[in-house]
Amino acid sequence: MDFREFQASLEQADPPVLPPLLQALWYDAKGDWERAHEITQDQPGPDAAWVHAYLHRKEGDHSNAGYWYRQAGRPRCSDSLEAEWETLARDLLARP
Repeated sequence: MDFREFQASLEQADPPVLPPLLQALWYDAKGDWERAHEITQDQPGPDAAWVHAYLHRKEGDHSNAGYWYRQAGRPRCSDSLEAEWETLARDLLARP
């Protein structure tokens, strides 16, 4: 799936079959932050920490977001939330 197809899937009521972190971004884009967070917090690794950081930044919990950016090994993002979401989605979609 490429980014264009991922974006188009947002028109559907249910997510396509996706890896968990992309599923979390899908739910976030659909306005279901709680579901996105629930999925993300159950995933290990730096990619999950990055998505977790983005979600807490979106929530407005900048202290918690900072913790998760550090866990991800990434600097705090200063891009718009929309730009960070797209960067995350594109990065995760490019993975095998």
